[in-house]
Amino acid sequence: MPWLLARDPSCAGERVLSLRGAGRPRAAGFTDLSREQPLRASSRFCVFPSRDHTDPGAGMGGRSGLPVRVLWMLHAFLDLAGSQEIYAPGVPGTPCGDIKKENGIHRLEAMMYALDQINGDDELLPNVTLGARILDTCSRDTYALEQSLTFVQALIQKDTSDVRCTNGEPPVFVKPEKVVGVIGASASSVSIMVANILRLFQIPQISYASTAPELSDDRRYDFFSRVVPPDSFQAQAMVDIVKTMGWNYVSTVASEGSYGEKGVDAFMQLSREAGGICIAQSLKIPHDHKSSDFDKIIRQLLDTRYARAVILFASDEDIRGILNASKRADQVGHFLWIGSDSWGAKNSPIQHLEDAAVGAITILPKRATISGFDAYFTSRTLENNRRNVWFAEYWEENFNCKLMSSSKKDESSRKCTGQERIGIDSKYEQEGKVQFVIDAVYAMAHALHNMQRDMCPENSGICPEMEIAGGKKLLKYIRSVSFNGSAGTSVTFNRNGDAPGRYDLFQYQWNNVTGLGYRMIGQWTETLQLHKEDMQWPRGEQEIPTSVCSLPCKTGERKKVVKGMPCCWHCEPCDGYQFQPDEFTCKLCSYNMRPSANRTFCQPIPIIKLEWHSPWAVIPVFLAMLGIIATIFVMATFIRYNDTPIVRASGRELSYVLLTGIFLCYIITFLMIAKPDVGVCSFRRIFLGLGMCISYAALLTKTNRIYRIFEQGKKSVTPPRLISPTSQLAITSSLISVQLLGVLIWFGVDPPNTIIDYDEQKTLNPDLARGVLKCDITDLQIICSLGYSILLMVTCTVYAIKTRGVPENFNEAKPIGFTMYTTCIVWLAFIPIFFGTAQSAEKLYIQTTTLTISMNLSASVALGMLYMPKVYVIIFHPELNVQKRKRSFKAVVTAATMSSRLSHKASDRPNGEAKTELCENVDPSSKYLTPHAGGAEHHLS
Repeated sequence: MPWLLARDPSCAGERVLSLRGAGRPRAAGFTDLSREQPLRASSRFCVFPSRDHTDPGAGMGGRSGLPVRVLWMLHAFLDLAGSQEIYAPGVPGTPCGDIKKENGIHRLEAMMYALDQINGDDELLPNVTLGARILDTCSRDTYALEQSLTFVQALIQKDTSDVRCTNGEPPVFVKPEKVVGVIGASASSVSIMVANILRLFQIPQISYASTAPELSDDRRYDFFSRVVPPDSFQAQAMVDIVKTMGWNYVSTVASEGSYGEKGVDAFMQLSREAGGICIAQSLKIPHDHKSSDFDKIIRQLLDTRYARAVILFASDEDIRGILNASKRADQVGHFLWIGSDSWGAKNSPIQHLEDAAVGAITILPKRATISGFDAYFTSRTLENNRRNVWFAEYWEENFNCKLMSSSKKDESSRKCTGQERIGIDSKYEQEGKVQFVIDAVYAMAHALHNMQRDMCPENSGICPEMEIAGGKKLLKYIRSVSFNGSAGTSVTFNRNGDAPGRYDLFQYQWNNVTGLGYRMIGQWTETLQLHKEDMQWPRGEQEIPTSVCSLPCKTGERKKVVKGMPCCWHCEPCDGYQFQPDEFTCKLCSYNMRPSANRTFCQPIPIIKLEWHSPWAVIPVFLAMLGIIATIFVMATFIRYNDTPIVRASGRELSYVLLTGIFLCYIITFLMIAKPDVGVCSFRRIFLGLGMCISYAALLTKTNRIYRIFEQGKKSVTPPRLISPTSQLAITSSLISVQLLGVLIWFGVDPPNTIIDYDEQKTLNPDLARGVLKCDITDLQIICSLGYSILLMVTCTVYAIKTRGVPENFNEAKPIGFTMYTTCIVWLAFIPIFFGTAQSAEKLYIQTTTLTISMNLSASVALGMLYMPKVYVIIFHPELNVQKRKRSFKAVVTAATMSSRLSHKASDRPNGEAKTELCENVDPSSKYLTPHAGGAEHHLS
């Protein structure tokens, strides 16, 4: 293929290629090297495609009638500049290092391939041929800045007014050809440096690989456009990947420079906006790095071991350095790499480091393999590709052979034969950015085509208006282009010159058929589509590995976030009656609620009451039923034998009152256990103290009457007042009325009601908490209600003590005394039990059972001691239930008094002697028949 390599004016003393072909004149400043050895690759040469219409087989097939593209024919020609990274950065002191086979040569050839395609297309830019001036940037921004000055030399005006040659004539300067646009660069840091120069001279620039978000600033880089999406889209895709994988604690590693630093900045900014992602560490790889720098980075990453996911915005060399360092640290498989498009699906960053890259997720702008380029590139040989001055060195590296004496290869390397073939004698895989290089060239061509169509409608080729239009006009056309690119996808630019975000997602994994390689696992076009089922993980992990600072808290545990690190937290349980309204808060349930089993909400505390089937209720109910039966039996017996001497001598009126009180004492048990409601609570208030009040009022009246009778007898034979049955009932009723008045006042001050007491059984364990349904009666109110009855009981006990000396044949003083002593013991035991269990969780049961049993025992003691002996005689010994000799009040009192006086001397006589003398032939066993003081009113006026 005939090509011209135009010599850069700054390349004085360098050899350059000329147009090769029979009979072609040699242009000034060019050397015919067609029969010389291939040249050492240099970054100071400019490649121009040429068409010779006399050679129909040249290039892609020359256009008939087109002018021959040689240096001295300038019309219908547009010069594009190419900024390529042919070489890697050199060691300190040298600008360039080793040649980059994929990123360099593939992309350079892709630009030439695109130019061939465009120049061979009669529909696109008819009668206009595109050429290229390609410079190597050596992946260094400072070196690229120096090289980019050659693009703008044609636009720099030189003042030659005071410059003269030796003969006095003014010098003649050869002005370099004007560059209409620049394709490149690859690295973002290089593009930024070049863009700052080009904008000064209004030269549009289209990059095929620079993705730094900074370049989206249309105010600073207004002449910059790109056919790849910016890293802000890529960073968003990475954020979506991290969140989808459930990772919230990641580290970032960036190469020093705009691409790496700005990419990481974009990721961190988007992760903050998205929330839920924390950056464990953000590390930077120095520009002039050493292997120890990578080892240090790995050690720093291991300081936060739980942050296994690592975001990489790094160059190929830096990626290799990181993977190498992870192998040296024996951490292969620990880190989960997420590589940016600089890694993509390339083999160069992981060559001989495949095991360290297994499981890595990489991102690459959506692309397709260009089959036409594969056919073109694999057909390149040393003979047909002399236009590429770096191709010879690529040939040596690709086939590992030595081509020339000045080669960098060892002397031991084999000689290249020139018959080697790409893809046959060496491995070949199309580099990932080839599509975008082609699209960038086509975007410039379409912009020029539209510009030519609008500005030169009547001319075939370039008209003067187009030549003077300038870069600002061309930029307008670049931003408005829209066409289907080499992969069939639409190529457009937004107002900032960015391409839309379309990414393919890859994972480096093992395949049983093909071995290690990249596998597409999803894509990102505004939203993430990830196929998790297609993913594999290092170390044979089946589940998605974790990269979290803290494991999720269990249900019922809140997160206590570490200050400044929202993804790190300590789990604290919501205890007691707290529930968890959200993951960060524990709140206390309301007083009538308790937390659910998983503490996610509150639920009502169960309501309980003393049930009939409860053991706490069964015993009191059983005793009460026995007592009620016994009381009814005694009452029925007394009614049946109402006119017999024993019943009459017992004081029938007060006996029935006393039995009624005993009956009510038993009945209160059922009211205390019944389900509380307003009616039950009302009856509780009435009968709680009424039964005891009636019982002890009657007993007090009896003991008081006995006491007054015998006290009066010591002074006079006149009976005391108010000892008649009617008087006794009146006294008893007045005593009972005090209790009823108190209850009436209680009703007025505090109407009866039911309450649910949640404090009584609010245990430390909320699962055991219960609300107690009960009457609105406090412990103090219970004691107050019983207090009057207890006062009567104590008073009655005092009288029982005072009348203890009265002979038992004549009164009920001693049985009443025993009754009251026993009752006092019962209630003395009741008080500490009742109040001592006030804080117990079983308070409801203990206090109710204690109260009811105490009342049952009190009633049973009175019933048993006062009435059972009488009933026994009435039923089983009716012969003893007969009237005895009547005596006057004076005789009874005198006998009783004498008995009292002589009771202290009873020990001097045989037992019962005194009684026998006083009772005058009364059988000692007839104490139940003797006219007691209690029955004297029936016989004495």
